[in-house]
Amino acid sequence: MAASKREKNPTLLALTSSALLLPAYQGARADAPPEYTELGLRYSVYEEDDTPGSQTFGGSSERYQIDVAQFHLLAPVADNWSLALDLQWEDMSGASPWFIGESASGEPKIIMSGASIEDTRTDVSVSTRYYFDRGSAGFNYTRSDEDDYESDAIALDGSWNSADGMTTWSAALSAASDTIEPTQGSIPTNTLKDDKDIRSAWIGVSRIVSKRSLLRFGMGYTYREGFLTDPYKLNDRRPDERREWTASAGYRRFFDAPGAALHVDYRYFDDDWGIASHTVDIAWQQGVGARTRLTPFLRYYSQDEADFFANLVDREQRYY
Repeated sequence: MAASKREKNPTLLALTSSALLLPAYQGARADAPPEYTELGLRYSVYEEDDTPGSQTFGGSSERYQIDVAQFHLLAPVADNWSLALDLQWEDMSGASPWFIGESASGEPKIIMSGASIEDTRTDVSVSTRYYFDRGSAGFNYTRSDEDDYESDAIALDGSWNSADGMTTWSAALSAASDTIEPTQGSIPTNTLKDDKDIRSAWIGVSRIVSKRSLLRFGMGYTYREGFLTDPYKLNDRRPDERREWTASAGYRRFFDAPGAALHVDYRYFDDDWGIASHTVDIAWQQGVGARTRLTPFLRYYSQDEADFFANLVDREQRYY
């Protein structure tokens, strides 16, 4: 039996997301195709602590371990075009929580599914970009396939520079169509097969404020419609619509003496389910010699719960 992986841990997302899919990537890009072909490989391992026996019925339980392998290719094509190919393979294993029950003492405890999760996801993303005098425009198609989930997505984006080259305006539109077909095991699922659609829009501006510093701002909106419930959690009932808003800001500053750059980013998220979150990333890009860069960083993330969140089932709630 597989587990729903649509709402991943934000730390895992930060480790494995392709730069092509992140809004921050849309700003401050060079308006010329790459001069040479780039190749990249990355391998990541993500592991969660076991759920303690004191929090579950039936003793401690193993949680997620995810192995991720990524390949990236970027190449110039003709005079004003570039082509990018991103491949990602992801293998997941572990155990899935089924629902929260109440112990004899009235304390909430986790009921685990008792089934082992074994799932593999393959993600293929192809992008092309056209460069003109004061900007560029791109198109992306992504196909994601796993045992219980299929997704097809397209995205369009563009950027335009001011006459003095100090300001860049950017925008992006994307659409995805997903099919959920839960893997059937010993525990019943909430659906046998369902669909959902996602539409997103993003706008941003970046401004060179001095020869050593850059500021950027962005705003985004996402609309989700369809089956938004987790099919593997008992009694899980979520609205079939969700509207999300984001606002982000970033600052870059280069320092001559140490040969390093400071990166500071902030992102705020809010939706009509009552969830709000804050993310702060601070990184120090330190050059070491002519060919090496060392990047220590700190990341802070906080998130509150949905209006209809509860540890124990409340039958009077429309959503849970």
